[in-house]
Amino acid sequence: MRVDVWSDVTCPWCFIGLANLGEALQRFDHEDDVDVVLHSFQLDPGAPKRDEQALDERLAKKYSTTISEIRARQAQIVSLGAERGIDFRFDKAIGGNTFDAHRLLHLARLRGCQIELKHRLGRAYFTDGDPIGEPETLRRAALEVGLDPDEVEAVLSGDAFAEEVRADLDAARQIGVAGVPFFVVDGRLGVSGAQPAESLLEILDQGWLTRDPVPVTVVAEGDNCGPDGCEI
Repeated sequence: MRVDVWSDVTCPWCFIGLANLGEALQRFDHEDDVDVVLHSFQLDPGAPKRDEQALDERLAKKYSTTISEIRARQAQIVSLGAERGIDFRFDKAIGGNTFDAHRLLHLARLRGCQIELKHRLGRAYFTDGDPIGEPETLRRAALEVGLDPDEVEAVLSGDAFAEEVRADLDAARQIGVAGVPFFVVDGRLGVSGAQPAESLLEILDQGWLTRDPVPVTVVAEGDNCGPDGCEI
């Protein structure tokens, strides 16, 4: 059975959602028969390669609120992340365009380390404070998960997998993905937001018992990130 996941590497709820999915799969009787496929989604496709403005300042300006309010909301996500072993350091995050990160994730899919690269990129952005749009950040993360240096250079210096990223973005629009993470179980059961592990396990069980791909139906919604920001 396949689980498709749309997400972005600058989305905190996506990493919480992936952690919850990982826990659900560990408890799923057919874990070895599940293929998790990550798909590209960009929260800010117009972002520059590097954005030096502090994340809390950028969000406060965007939502016409105070930095204190943004930090209070972030603190809630930090707490949820800590419960799952994720060290969110929003104070260190350096924003940037994630298109190239998604291109590398497509290469990683072919080489069998897509999930590993996803988590490594999340650590780079959310924990280490590495600029997520810069080639050196992407190169270092890719090499650390075992990708071939020559293949990584070829991707970063060219436009390999650009069409695959665009196809993912188009597919998201076609099935109505407005925020991420967004999970599709067995090609038909849509799950929006960072659902708890228990809920994801129930949907995995449902998908396994009723496998018969049809158009996607959203069966659950939860906290997510969209073009207008992340829910708290």
